[in-house]
Amino acid sequence: MTEPATALLNHLNNWLPRQRWFAAKGRVIAGLSIVQSVRLRAEEPFADLLVLSVAFNDGGPIERYQLLLGRRTTMPAELEHVVIGSDGELLCYDGAWDSELASELLTALAEGATRDWLRFVPEPGAQIPTGLSSRVLGVEQSNTSIVFGDELVLKLFRRVAPGVNPDLELHRALRGVGSNEVAELRGAIEGTLGGEPTAFGLLQEFAANSADGWSMALISLRDLFAEADLRADEVGGDFAGEAFRLGTTVAVLHRELAMALGTSTVSAQAMSDGMLRRLDRALPAVPELGELAGSLRAAFEGVGELSEPVATQRIHGDLHLGQALRTPRGWLLLDFEGEPARPLSERRLPDATLKDVAGMLRSFDYAAYHQLSEWGEWAHSTEEHEPTSQLVWRAEEWTGRNREAFCDGYADSSDTDPRESRLLLHALELDKAVYEAVYEKRNRPNWLPVPLRSLRRLLVTGSGR
Repeated sequence: MTEPATALLNHLNNWLPRQRWFAAKGRVIAGLSIVQSVRLRAEEPFADLLVLSVAFNDGGPIERYQLLLGRRTTMPAELEHVVIGSDGELLCYDGAWDSELASELLTALAEGATRDWLRFVPEPGAQIPTGLSSRVLGVEQSNTSIVFGDELVLKLFRRVAPGVNPDLELHRALRGVGSNEVAELRGAIEGTLGGEPTAFGLLQEFAANSADGWSMALISLRDLFAEADLRADEVGGDFAGEAFRLGTTVAVLHRELAMALGTSTVSAQAMSDGMLRRLDRALPAVPELGELAGSLRAAFEGVGELSEPVATQRIHGDLHLGQALRTPRGWLLLDFEGEPARPLSERRLPDATLKDVAGMLRSFDYAAYHQLSEWGEWAHSTEEHEPTSQLVWRAEEWTGRNREAFCDGYADSSDTDPRESRLLLHALELDKAVYEAVYEKRNRPNWLPVPLRSLRRLLVTGSGR
């Protein structure tokens, strides 16, 4: 290994764990190497796309990350916050933030260029204008999105894995049926990793003048909490109308995915077995789940007693309020990668549409309790008993109202009402909350009480209310 490469790897060992998109926080890096690289720009500022392989002391699976590495002699002030370190010759930095390097990516996509093992693939008939100014969105955590003007957004997948990426796969399928529920796909950055097809990024139409569902929900809750004597349906920022429209959008999306990629069925027992396996994996990771294990097993075993097979198809897979954008024309759904903690092969399997419904219902609960904590009405505690106050009561009212509105909207545009399959929907909410508990334990331990609280209430009441 050359001295510059050794110096860069030493810097990356310190820099990588501090990035928001690094998925292995809390794990000690045992080794880091560059397994693939390709030159994208041969003049200053230089640019290379690297694939980093990260091994860990715990012996767990190796993870691979994509880095657009920029190198300059001197660093402009606006890029100083993304400096990685010197390789002994030049300053190295995260090139996603460099407008010159971002422009290289956009031009390559417009031209359909190939760089060694990396291909820039425009969608048939797609318009890709170049010469647009760029900026990095600050809201994503697992990936990095670069906005060009107010027209396009390029999502660079930070953690990469060989195989078909469901985000790109489903966007292509939805483009094929003319879906209006997602932003139009314009192109993709594809290549190989270890000889297998791999997606490195996708280019879409940018939804200007939009707001994400999570932010809108929190504004609605703040409006509600600020009123001393009004119910959720009497407050100016009532979210129920948007929840209804969001439910309609999800139902239409499911119909389009079924049209594009077909449907299937799975036995109720197989679905039950999957829930039980996931619980078994979660229990060692989250000891706090132990007291609930018996009740959770009973709920999941109950799914196996259903007399009919469960209809399945391709779904979003990780649906929540943060994956929805409200534009002047309606709701758009984002990020079809599925739950990031699950293997790529598992995320591509057909599943029950109720899983997406359950994910959104859980998200309403998250929004309400996030806002309660912001108002100081709910401390992060694992105590079984919760505080009782007017704001807690209002949060529960808001959650129930929007859960019902979402299901009403879904039923309005679907052949089925999610609430007609209460046993399965209830189990899927529990399954999602178990997943959330594992995620929070690993990534945001102070938020672990949110799914734990929901699990207790779901097990007692049979609903999220």
